[in-house]
Order: sequence, then C-alpha cells, then structure tokens
Amino acid sequence: MPLKESLEQEGISLDSGIDKLVRFAHLLEEWNKVHNLTGAKNLNAINDNIVDALFPLTFIKKPHSLLDVGTGAGFPGLALATALQGTEVTLCEPLNKRVAFLRYAIMDLGLENVRVEAKRVETLKHTPFELISSRAVTNTKLLLKLTENLSDDKTAYLFYKGERVFDEIKEVQHQLDYDIVQKNHRNYLYIKSRVC
Repeated sequence: MPLKESLEQEGISLDSGIDKLVRFAHLLEEWNKVHNLTGAKNLNAINDNIVDALFPLTFIKKPHSLLDVGTGAGFPGLALATALQGTEVTLCEPLNKRVAFLRYAIMDLGLENVRVEAKRVETLKHTPFELISSRAVTNTKLLLKLTENLSDDKTAYLFYKGERVFDEIKEVQHQLDYDIVQKNHRNYLYIKSRVC
C-alpha cells in the first residue's frame, strides 16, 4: 500500500511532507543495501516504520522543539521532523554511518528545521526541549536520567516501547503524568509531565 494511504488509514493527516517522506523511504532503502542502517530491508518495512513513527501525531501536543535520542536511521526523529516542519528538531545519534545518512537525507530533502548532533545524549548541551522522543534505546528510568539536563517541568516525553514498558513504568510511575497508547505491537509511552 502506498505510504500516503497507509498514513490516512491510521488517521494521520499531514498538511505537507508526504513527498519528502516517500523520498526519505527510497533514500533509506538505497543506503541500507550498502550500510546496513536498519532491520527494515524493503520499502514496505520502511513505510511501516514511518507510519509507526508518525502515529503519535494523532494524540500528542505538537511541540515547538523536539529532541530525538538515538535516532538511528531516522526513526522516529527524521520522520517526525519531516511531518512537523514548523518544529525545531535535534537528532542525537553517536554512530558515524548513521550520522552520515541523516545529514545526507536532511540535505537531500531540504529540511531546514533539523540538525544532527553526532554524540551521546548525556554530553549534549542545549536549552530544555518541549518534547523528547526515543525508540529502542534503553529503559524508561535511564532515558529520563540521561535527558534530565535537557528537560524542565514543561518537557513531555514520547517513548516507543514494546511489552516491557509496563515493568519499566512501575519504577517511575509515581513521578509521572502519563498515558500508554497501544497500537499493534507498539506501546507509545507519552509522559505529559513529571510530578514533583
């Protein structure tokens, strides 16, 4: 199924950026053949990852600034940046071959709202972000700890999780105002704020 139809089927409506997302999918498919950037080996699997990355747009408050921790081949950060062209996006990724791809894709797609930080998140210096996202990096408690210098009491979090989210959240749930939105095999942990 074409990407546009897949997004519409999930209730994801984009004002712009569909053409860039399609181009991103093709770029990633080409680079992946040589550089092995992601487990998504064909266009259908890449499109599924794009839909997965963008599904939270159906329930989150759109941020003015976004930090994506451990962006990898662009999920969810580059996909979100393409869909949220009015949002200032920082992609934090320490692995050089992925950084090279992200920088090339940003240039090729003409995305002016995105920058790549080729470092580990705990070494990043920046004013607090409005939203911090991450997929498949580490557990919730550690992610919150690693990003504490990049957040404040207005920062929300969007973590793309599997089944372990329910065990992870037990350790920190008393500190958080959160929802878990389930879709297919994904659990989207949306932390609206920390409770002081």
